[in-house]
Amino acid sequence: MTDIDEAVAVWTTEDGIPTRLVWRSTRYRVSDTPTVWAEISVWWRPFGEHRYGVGALPREIGGWRFQATSEGGVAHVFDVRHDADDRSWRLVRIFD
Repeated sequence: MTDIDEAVAVWTTEDGIPTRLVWRSTRYRVSDTPTVWAEISVWWRPFGEHRYGVGALPREIGGWRFQATSEGGVAHVFDVRHDADDRSWRLVRIFD
């Protein structure tokens, strides 16, 4: 696993599910089912740590993890995050 913070181009379905990615001038097609990773909602964080017996902290989509394969057959697992304010995508991790 390598932590990365690079801009990438991501194409999605109408529901926001990634289908393609361009990273370092190479086009990758998603070759498995993308998985959502969730984080504690931003609006909840100012309240700090809480312990509750029932339920869970409010969560929102933090990003997506998926395997994608290049036209040359090279495959990686990518973790990407969408920045709604900048309307951009960031590659945050890659697994070889």
